[in-house]
Amino acid sequence: MYSLNNIDVKQFLSQYWQKKPLVIKQGFNNFIDPLDEHDLAGLSQEPSIDSRIVSQTNKVWQVIHGPFEDVNAHCLGAWSLLVQSVDHFIPEADALMRAFDFIPHWRMDDLMVSFSNKDAGVGSHLDQYDVFIIQGKGSRRWQVGLPGDFDKISPHKDLSQISGFEPIIDQVLLPGDIIYIPANHPHNGVALEECLNY
Repeated sequence: MYSLNNIDVKQFLSQYWQKKPLVIKQGFNNFIDPLDEHDLAGLSQEPSIDSRIVSQTNKVWQVIHGPFEDVNAHCLGAWSLLVQSVDHFIPEADALMRAFDFIPHWRMDDLMVSFSNKDAGVGSHLDQYDVFIIQGKGSRRWQVGLPGDFDKISPHKDLSQISGFEPIIDQVLLPGDIIYIPANHPHNGVALEECLNY
């Protein structure tokens, strides 16, 4: 159902994998979201599913963990609903994971899906693992930098951010675009409108 375009897998593995970030424009042609924000909100009500809402109002950050009886009650300011392991519950989402089967299976974790409103994000941060982020509906601006020493900031006990970094990638992703970010590369994504990310 989902097949990758505009990527030379051999070249990617030798030149980019765990080395440097990459934007793959139209990695999926005519991308169709495997779910929508209502499906995501429904999953966030399930006690067995890990979900959270990260929001910012007047520069004050909040993180609230699910399950949620009423998602809308917590969607204040610029906010993102993030749901883990969506591939375990939605077959089409699992098919999206399988498009990356050139990565060793033991390195694959799960498919996290986020829905954000305009200006939402989780702040500049580092991940200890490699990520592919697929743009679903809407658009998001991504900035990615190189590893370095950054001041750690905790604007909320459940949120780990870093101080500013110098981006080497600064691009707007549209539906079907993919960005690959190796571990420990600082990055920040800000929604330019309502959007889904995988």
